[in-house]
Amino acid sequence: MMRSPLLFLGIARKAGKAITGESMCENAIRSGKAHLAIIAQDASDNTKKKFSDMCRAREVKTVFFGQKNEIGHAVGKGDTAVICIIDMGISTKLQHMINELN
Repeated sequence: MMRSPLLFLGIARKAGKAITGESMCENAIRSGKAHLAIIAQDASDNTKKKFSDMCRAREVKTVFFGQKNEIGHAVGKGDTAVICIIDMGISTKLQHMINELN
């Protein structure tokens, strides 16, 4: 049985392997700590472009997944447009889970 990527995001957050918030994610991407950036499908066009460009320049994988309220709820926060995963194993697992939904 395939677990929900949202459930897995919550586990990653509790394990300290997920960073939320645009400024914190920017820092993680720029410093090379981020392995995966998950951008909410309903994030603003500016946010999508900013993070897509930043991730492309630094070779960080990017996926568009979920809604801001779903992602925020999964990690115990309010609406969350961007979340970065700083663990290679968790980022790989999340990518596979999200790809299986598409």
